[in-house]
Amino acid sequence: MDERLEIRHKVLVEGVSKREILRQKKMHWQTLEKILRDSVSPGYQRTAPIAKPKLGPYLGKLQEILTADKQMPRKQRHTAKKIWQELTKAGFTGQYTIVKDAVRALKKQAQEVFMPLVHLPGEAQMDFGEALVKMNGVLRKVHFLAMALPHSDALFVMAFERECTETFWEGHVRAFEFFGGVPWRISYDNTRVCVAKILGPRERELTEGFKQLLSHYLFDPHFCLVRRANEKGVVEGVVKFARLNFFVPVPQVRDLAELNAQLLAQCREDLERRLWGKKQTKRQLLVEDQAAFRALPEIPFAACRMLGTIANSEALVRFDTNDYSVPVEYAHHPVAVKGYVDRVVIGCRQKVIAEHVRCWENQRQIFEPTHYLGLLEKKSGSLDWALPLAQWELPECFGVLRRRLEAEREDGTREYIRALRLLEKHPLDALTVAVERGLVMRAHSRDAIAQFLIPAEPWAQTTFRLDGREHLRRVQVAANDVRAYQGLLTGGAA
Repeated sequence: MDERLEIRHKVLVEGVSKREILRQKKMHWQTLEKILRDSVSPGYQRTAPIAKPKLGPYLGKLQEILTADKQMPRKQRHTAKKIWQELTKAGFTGQYTIVKDAVRALKKQAQEVFMPLVHLPGEAQMDFGEALVKMNGVLRKVHFLAMALPHSDALFVMAFERECTETFWEGHVRAFEFFGGVPWRISYDNTRVCVAKILGPRERELTEGFKQLLSHYLFDPHFCLVRRANEKGVVEGVVKFARLNFFVPVPQVRDLAELNAQLLAQCREDLERRLWGKKQTKRQLLVEDQAAFRALPEIPFAACRMLGTIANSEALVRFDTNDYSVPVEYAHHPVAVKGYVDRVVIGCRQKVIAEHVRCWENQRQIFEPTHYLGLLEKKSGSLDWALPLAQWELPECFGVLRRRLEAEREDGTREYIRALRLLEKHPLDALTVAVERGLVMRAHSRDAIAQFLIPAEPWAQTTFRLDGREHLRRVQVAANDVRAYQGLLTGGAA
């Protein structure tokens, strides 16, 4: 560059002749003409395409293989080496490197180019992702729902045990609460939670669960074309962003509630971020989205799946491959089950009869021991073999009570079970205190222990006071005359 500058300055400014420059620099006159014509070297420029005498006749076949591969799964497409082997069988005599370079060039030409789009306020995109979490010291996988607002780039992330109808509902309810309204349009992929059947490029048969959500919030769903996730590219990027920023390093939490509290805090912090090319923060842009939102319904959506079934002979109700217990008096009765994300509620005749923490494993039995105490009183011989009581850990005082009752009474086991049945109306902590008091006073029966559960009245309430009853000060009560009572007795005898 220094020499080019020197030559151009001498000829074009100082007026030195071209012949003198050619004599000094000993260069060809065509080179000098190029220097004087172009202030910067244009570099080497090919004037004709590269001749490919060996590969040229086979480029058509190579292109056919790459085109056919687009219809195959990614993991079963031709590699460059496999294409070279196919061409060799067809008579190609060149080496692998030539084919590899040609495949790379053709794939680069075939890469799709996307059109930048404008995102109106009030639109949203939703997707599920997966990440690893260390929960209670165990490394395990969780699913997280991500919803993004492309206009403001505000995002919401919430983790669940798995992707299903209940978690889909719960995620939407929480996202709408976080954003402060309901987007007028939400884009989805073709998940089974929403789509029962694909009828055409844009036509979908919706699931009953998704229809319930639409009926409550009245937003417009938009479904991407099959294998066209780029139509909701914003939330695809949010899933990757959340995994790299919210789940790295791997969160160490006790349960999902703690994890979701952390994710919610991070989503709120993210609202203070300013987007590239924007002068406003996400929180400020979110106001424009909220202006286009639909208002949240007055009655919140019940994010639970309902099921009608019958409790079996073991007082168990099946929901989502797991069995949950109900009080034995409801065995063989029709019941209604509501499955939430975190709990399972069972009712009968407009009354809640059981509530359990939801189990996300498969083919498990979840027992509440107090549901079986009524049956246990009738079948006291099964006390040590009852499966619902197998994992029931009671305070040590209950074991002492049982041993004393069995030593003192012939029906000691049954009386112990009757004492346990007090748990049907009283909490375990209160009954534990009552049992300990009964042991101290050698009062071991069920009725004696029940007396300790009756709350004692405060002394302040048993003493009569005139506070607020000042009018009673004027009342005079005469002394009783015992002779009047004696007169009544005498009259009665007559």
